[in-house]
Amino acid sequence: MKVIIEGSGRHIHVTQEHLEALCGAGFQLDVKKELSQPGQFATSTKLDIVGPKGTLKGVSILGPCRKATQVEVSFTDARVLGVSAPVRESGDLAGSPGCTLVGPAGSVELAEGVIIAKRHIHFTPEDAASIGVVDKQIVSVAVEGERAGVLGQVVARVSPDYATFMHVDYDEMNGMAIFGKDPMGEVIV
Repeated sequence: MKVIIEGSGRHIHVTQEHLEALCGAGFQLDVKKELSQPGQFATSTKLDIVGPKGTLKGVSILGPCRKATQVEVSFTDARVLGVSAPVRESGDLAGSPGCTLVGPAGSVELAEGVIIAKRHIHFTPEDAASIGVVDKQIVSVAVEGERAGVLGQVVARVSPDYATFMHVDYDEMNGMAIFGKDPMGEVIV
């Protein structure tokens, strides 16, 4: 099965409580652009991420609000911030480093929440069944092109709430020259 590979740039997921502390009481996220996963969207709201060694300015919040505030960066971004961010699945924040988020109305100190997202494929149940993949299974994805290679340790995430797309960070996209419109990879089970 071939799957579209999308680059996931640095971004922030916030709780409603943190959103209001950062942007003002009653603040609501707008929908700047719908994302490939149903119900997920990019917003025009941007925050600064401050770490012990540096700052990433103007980082987008993705919506909707979540149960926990999470900052997703690449290895390159983590070095700029000066944090040792672990590679984790979304939501697995325990023991991860923290940072300071700065918005137009205030700041929030996070004790934990900075991660490098583990590469993953969102699958519809039908697409997963068609190649015999189950939720949380580890697969690989072969990428063709000038810097062809295989991306291993890819987590299959299966849900009727998903659309079938692979997500990697920009370091991985650039390292394998995965460019152009709708770049594809072949799932290896």
